[in-house]
Amino acid sequence: MTLPKGIVAPILTPFNDDLRIAHDLYLPHAKALLEGGCGGLSPFGTTGEALSVASAERVEAIKRLIAGGVPAHKLVPGTGLTNLPETADLSRKCLDMGCAAVMVLPPFYFKGVPEDGLYAYFSALIAAIGDDARIVLYHIPQVAGVGIPASLAARLRADFPAQIVGIKDSSGDWENTAALLEIPGLAVFPGSELPMIDALARGARGTISATANINPEGLAEAFALWIAGDGAGAQARHDVNRALRLLVQGGTQIADMKRLLALAKGDARWANTRPPLLPTAADAGAAQLAKLRSAFNLPLLRG
Repeated sequence: MTLPKGIVAPILTPFNDDLRIAHDLYLPHAKALLEGGCGGLSPFGTTGEALSVASAERVEAIKRLIAGGVPAHKLVPGTGLTNLPETADLSRKCLDMGCAAVMVLPPFYFKGVPEDGLYAYFSALIAAIGDDARIVLYHIPQVAGVGIPASLAARLRADFPAQIVGIKDSSGDWENTAALLEIPGLAVFPGSELPMIDALARGARGTISATANINPEGLAEAFALWIAGDGAGAQARHDVNRALRLLVQGGTQIADMKRLLALAKGDARWANTRPPLLPTAADAGAAQLAKLRSAFNLPLLRG
């Protein structure tokens, strides 16, 4: 099974007022992202508030997506937890549902562990999942507190080429992304569209970007133009995408995008976040929505 290519959306997780997953919002949003040009979805990454969502909830949500018509082979759900048995169990369940791969954080409770310790963890994880494990490593050290250095990614890819299939690099460090792109056969996805054109030029498979939740068409257009050989067109579209990204990125990006969808869709539940995250205030969201609507063509935010 091959990984999704191009724009992969780390889909936001909507919650009802009682903080249970709002499946009636989740499925239409997933379909809208795919219809907007996303090549795949990554449920329960950082943008999806993954570590605030229980494993059983993740499995149920993915089952409902697939039953609702979302192709399983377009899904790369996040399954990384702080312990090996539960990470292996959640990963196995996702793979058994037909997901293209699973995206796995390093074990992130113990800090300052040696690279050999992380290597031992992923080796044991692969053994626990089985030979058909398909893992996209997830490198986001500024949030997890534990990273996956390029040297470790290269070592794991060399020793487990059938199981370590890719990496999402959300470090924001271009030198690190460039080093990952030198690893033979490893599918690399920058965790933001900001370096997408440079990354594609070096062989990246695409990007896994939070702003795909509100701008799938723009990101997909830039990717399609690049693939078609229209470098100038891709760069022009990329410049617009970059400007949008710089407007919305930051520490409250998840809550901000949820508030934008709540206002655009007329459903206040979209603004709900699970503690410890707090919702963006409605007036701040309205001001941001007006600014975005005046500057960009964003079908998902038209209402």
